[in-house]
Amino acid sequence: MYLEKIETPKDLKKLDIKTLPLLVSEVRKLIIETVSQTGGHLASNLGVVELTIALHYVFNCPDDKIVWDVGHQAYTHKILTGRRNQFHTLRQFGGMSGFTKIEESEYDAFGTGHGSTSISAALGMACAQKLTSNNDKLIAVIGDGALTGGMAFEALNHAGHIKKDIIVILNSNEMSISQNVGAWSQYLNRITTNPIYNRVRGDLEVVLKRVPMFGSRLVDSAKKLEKSLKLLLTPGILFDELGFRYIGPIDGHNIPLLIETLDNIKIFKGPVLVHVLTKKGKGYKFAEKNPTRFHSAKPFNINTGIWRDETSGNKLPTYTEVFGNTLVKLAQKDKRIVAITAAMPDGTGLREFAQKFPDRFFDVGMAEQHAVTFAAGLALKGLKPVVAIYSTFLQRAYDQILHDVCLQKLPVIFAIDRAGIVEGDGPTHHGVFDLSYLSMIPNMTIMAPKDGGEFTSMLSKAVEYNQPVSIRYPKNYAAKSSSVEEIEIGKGEIVRDGTDIAILAIGTMVYPALEAAEILEKKNINASVVNMRFVKPLDTELVQKIASKVKKIVTVEENVVAGGFGMNVAEYVEAQNFASPCLASLHIGLPDKFIEQGPRHLLLKKYKLDGAGIAETILNWVN
Repeated sequence: MYLEKIETPKDLKKLDIKTLPLLVSEVRKLIIETVSQTGGHLASNLGVVELTIALHYVFNCPDDKIVWDVGHQAYTHKILTGRRNQFHTLRQFGGMSGFTKIEESEYDAFGTGHGSTSISAALGMACAQKLTSNNDKLIAVIGDGALTGGMAFEALNHAGHIKKDIIVILNSNEMSISQNVGAWSQYLNRITTNPIYNRVRGDLEVVLKRVPMFGSRLVDSAKKLEKSLKLLLTPGILFDELGFRYIGPIDGHNIPLLIETLDNIKIFKGPVLVHVLTKKGKGYKFAEKNPTRFHSAKPFNINTGIWRDETSGNKLPTYTEVFGNTLVKLAQKDKRIVAITAAMPDGTGLREFAQKFPDRFFDVGMAEQHAVTFAAGLALKGLKPVVAIYSTFLQRAYDQILHDVCLQKLPVIFAIDRAGIVEGDGPTHHGVFDLSYLSMIPNMTIMAPKDGGEFTSMLSKAVEYNQPVSIRYPKNYAAKSSSVEEIEIGKGEIVRDGTDIAILAIGTMVYPALEAAEILEKKNINASVVNMRFVKPLDTELVQKIASKVKKIVTVEENVVAGGFGMNVAEYVEAQNFASPCLASLHIGLPDKFIEQGPRHLLLKKYKLDGAGIAETILNWVN
């Protein structure tokens, strides 16, 4: 067992290169076994085992800095950097993060979770090192998916312009490695990264420049010839034009070649881009066959590849499934409906829509800003664009929502998946800010369903509505649907009558509020429960009706309290002169902090957003 001997990358360097393929097998086995129990990003991690080992074999971390883009492919990195014995706690409450996290280890150079950030961060570090006379190497590892984000191209443009020493590893895992092209590229790669070649190349340039009258022209001609050959034999001309020295493409599963290449280019000056080709899911047949399914895997049976919860007997659909099925039905009746996603067709439930309406489906890549403004353009031409993006990723397009959609009152529908607490992925993925960051924008309507039936009605209503609309819902099974009449914009419903207090709940908190009301009843507190449905426009008529009957109002939301649903209610209540004596209010939600990783039910319980917790908070307040 080679893996047991490795506590830090220094131990890795003691191994002979010939033994590294055996280490690769051990690492893959550990990742598969662990993720089968904890869930996690499997396919992407299996694809970069060799690359990660080669990086730590050549570079001297933590002095040299490896910045992983997104960070969900850093499992091997974590295993090699002193966290092997904690790896079983991956994504668990109080355990190891599924992403790089600077608080977790000195080897995690930058905290990640969102895409397209690595080159910007590494370039910033490179510029800082230049100012502090530090010569450590800066390496940004970015996948072809993350490279679709505009921020990555902004960083490439800047890096090529200022010529700082930075190495970018572009990991392409959607390409096959052709034998012919692979042989040529390996041959050319050996030549162009060889120190002797580069020394001769530099000396030749000096000699040519000394030729009277024609020296500069000869140098230019030689460079043009080199670029022409690269254009014919490699896809790197774009990066050359951006100011990078392009190396590759090379086989990302060939450890000796990776080590040789990285060892050669680490002495290069200026920006360098090394293009490696890998296979997602490498070494696990189910992940190789279906890398999309195993991108973010649930706990699974290793022998069958089947999710463990698929045999649990739960027949309720998820909110994501309700969204996808409903949108298909609506689109069959209304040809104006088009769907947009930012590299998440499966995660957002749009796969069936894409198959049935390929001309009306748009996957724009990891480019949320573009997705929103693109939708605005579609809306201007009379279509009904539905933009399906996770809550945490929609944050990246805030200006586009505000300026390009809401300012112009364009009928774009935002289907905000993964709102609230998200299982396992931690603070970078919890969608606990959307009610706050959206409710302050004029012209935006914000809905949140309590169950699948209400979600269907809301989506149908949103298509009819001629203004910007957001519908937020969790990554969870939809509660058993009640019968729902047609929903009126800005109107809630009383689901339980009471005379002492009123609990105004939004979305996922309606059913826990009902549970809390039952507990309070046993404590001689008679509580109304109101399903508000809309954060904006607020059902002020219903709030007034409630305020005239009770002395105390409680709001409950699966969002931070700051700027959220409760604050909207409080602002309205404080502005009114209600007849009820001494109207007091309590606002229950998530605190002003980044919420840690863990199971959804456990985190809801910890932050007292389950029925018992809501009841306890109300009792403490009343008493």
